[in-house]
Amino acid sequence: MQSAFTTFVNYLPQLIGALIVLVVGFIIAKLLDKVISKGLQKAKVDQKLTSGGGAGYVEKLAPQGSPSKLVGRVVFWVIMLFVISSAVGTLGIPALTEFMNQVLAYLPNVLAALLIFIVAAAVAGAIGGAVHRTMGDTPTGKIVRTAVPAMVMAIAIFMILTQLGIAPVIVTITYIALIGSTALAAALAFGLGGREAAAELVNSGYEKAQDRAKTVKADMATGRDRAAQDAATSKQKAQQAQDNGQSAPPVKSSPMPTGAGVHRP
Repeated sequence: MQSAFTTFVNYLPQLIGALIVLVVGFIIAKLLDKVISKGLQKAKVDQKLTSGGGAGYVEKLAPQGSPSKLVGRVVFWVIMLFVISSAVGTLGIPALTEFMNQVLAYLPNVLAALLIFIVAAAVAGAIGGAVHRTMGDTPTGKIVRTAVPAMVMAIAIFMILTQLGIAPVIVTITYIALIGSTALAAALAFGLGGREAAAELVNSGYEKAQDRAKTVKADMATGRDRAAQDAATSKQKAQQAQDNGQSAPPVKSSPMPTGAGVHRP
């Protein structure tokens, strides 16, 4: 009993040191979380990432639908992992130290996956916003605004899973299967007695494409006209601002009152 008490007393300074490291690290991580979240919100990062085609993915994965809070939360836990690692090192327990080293070795993969997600959401949102501004609610614009961001986010999901090392064999097989299924279906249609049906399908698709060519051209013309109007409006506003700056009225000096000349003796 006395030996156990002596061991605990000897180990107490290490335990107190680990608790101090945890408390100080938690305070620092929480402050950085708040500062980064507020800074990104003032920079309107939430508005930019939740206004395009990738908005649905961002709002589902981000806490309270806020990408700024997601980044702040990630920064908080990254710092806390290093803090916990330092506290475990202070305790001097080999098993815990080895476990924390493995966690820290895996951390760059998590950060890379988060970066891929944010960049993909920004790209999808930018594409969706650009298509909406140029082509509006035209049929072609709706298709492009829906399909392209979804394709970007699908590719990003495969990249994230590969980066995290989550069942890489299954992810690779699934990705190859999705790409190869289209080619396989086409090959079966043309090669296994479906030539006539495939020919009819191709002909009908060609005829529909010809019928819709005018619609697509009209939508593209609408997009070009809107882009030209936006450019002309911006140029006109810049010219007006320049003219207003150059034509500022000069400051008039107050006239000298009558009879206030120089008095000579």
